[in-house]
Amino acid sequence: MNAAMAARELFVWYRVGREHADEARAVVARLQRSLRREWPGLQARLLVRDEGETATWMETYSLAAPGSSDARHIDETLEAAIAVAAIDLEGLIEGPRHTEAFAVVA
Repeated sequence: MNAAMAARELFVWYRVGREHADEARAVVARLQRSLRREWPGLQARLLVRDEGETATWMETYSLAAPGSSDARHIDETLEAAIAVAAIDLEGLIEGPRHTEAFAVVA
């Protein structure tokens, strides 16, 4: 399978100060629940690397399980929906959200 046909996953990272962590966690949980309802099969997770006063948070999004013959992937429409859903994080995070897409090749 070449990278153009591979499932595409999103990784969105940003920094959150300790003073906003509880509120930001609730916002992310709410937005990921909403996205999963709107996009059946969407797998969404939140990973956190605690660094003291601030932490790096990473949201991950995928549609097709590794090794699946299902060719669904995170397309531009879903990527835009994820960005719009995250609007409520404004004021709770430090700096911008960074979105990176990777193709599943193995």
